[in-house]
Amino acid sequence: MTNQYQSSNDFKYTAALLKYAPEETQAFIDFDHKTTKRREGNIPIKTRELIALAVALTTQCAYCIDVHIKGAKQAGVSEEELAELISISASVKAGATMAHGLLAMRLFEQ
Repeated sequence: MTNQYQSSNDFKYTAALLKYAPEETQAFIDFDHKTTKRREGNIPIKTRELIALAVALTTQCAYCIDVHIKGAKQAGVSEEELAELISISASVKAGATMAHGLLAMRLFEQ
């Protein structure tokens, strides 16, 4: 990640969060791991990582993209699957824009 405001080095500040807000930070970490890293669930880890990565792309969270691209690669996601996922995510994001456009049209009409 090259953005001057976001760097994968920022993950080292997790220790500070654990120090100053231990219960809240640990609760987030536990929740994140239970939902995205859970291997005994009905959704396979590869699919979980693809879902997480798609959400990260649409919410544009650089940290989540960093974490979940690594997780997806480790789970066996191919470059072809990644390319398709990127297009699907872009389509969903564009679809959301169109949906909000419909809302804007209705509100304008009122």
